[in-house]
Amino acid sequence: MLTKSDVALYRQQGFLPARRHLSAEDAAVLRRDCIRTCGVENRDPARRQASNRVKPFLLFRWAAGLVRHRAILDSVEALIGPDILVFHTTVWFKEAGSPKSVPWHQDATYFGLDPLDHVTAWVALTPSTEAMGCVRILPCSHRRDQLPHADNPDPDIMLSRGQTAVADIDERDAVNLIMAPGEVSFHHTLALHRSGPNKGDAPRIGIGISYIPAHVRHVGETRLSATLVRGVDRHGHFDPEPAPDGDQTDAAIAAHRDSLERFWRASTSIPEMAQIH
Repeated sequence: MLTKSDVALYRQQGFLPARRHLSAEDAAVLRRDCIRTCGVENRDPARRQASNRVKPFLLFRWAAGLVRHRAILDSVEALIGPDILVFHTTVWFKEAGSPKSVPWHQDATYFGLDPLDHVTAWVALTPSTEAMGCVRILPCSHRRDQLPHADNPDPDIMLSRGQTAVADIDERDAVNLIMAPGEVSFHHTLALHRSGPNKGDAPRIGIGISYIPAHVRHVGETRLSATLVRGVDRHGHFDPEPAPDGDQTDAAIAAHRDSLERFWRASTSIPEMAQIH
């Protein structure tokens, strides 16, 4: 588990840089499984993010095990407490030479959660270097509260609607989160971050896991689902999600489809988001 100094640093700067949570061997196995199941996109024409790369822990046993990884949960518990839900997860898959990027944004913009206690664990399954388009984060930017964002139609933006912060952002203090396979970084839901295109000669694969404490609720009218991965859910703000009974079984596909349909519907109809977009 993180030390008190680690937690204080996270509170101060809004993120923690890479820490070793998985062995290189375990990361290699996960990378192989990720490429096998998510290497080819299950494309939804209405979305920029392939459906098999969103909440894969409902479809595939390797992803279900990853979001429940003990070392990752130990660190998450130090940051948000012992009762932990997985709210969302995205596989960030940048092919070698890909022009795709992620603009400056805050995760809180399109999740509609209250209070803003969500933390993202970003798990590297391949090296993530500046040349490969690693995550770049602005220290202490989580203190700026929620900033306005605008949807951007650029097809090379990887976010679901191209959400881009509309704000004066001084990048001089930004930090590149250089990571090796098996390392994990953590960032606050309001921390401004982005990533550039992959100019390297190998894919850059990472998985962003959105963890929330059980007291957090969704502010929209659509009732969403989430997965309890540690502790107890005494609040019941989300419908519970089942762990997959195999890879892409009928039951897993049905649970995954139901969860994503709710999420996409909510992401375009949250009243509190109207002033942000």
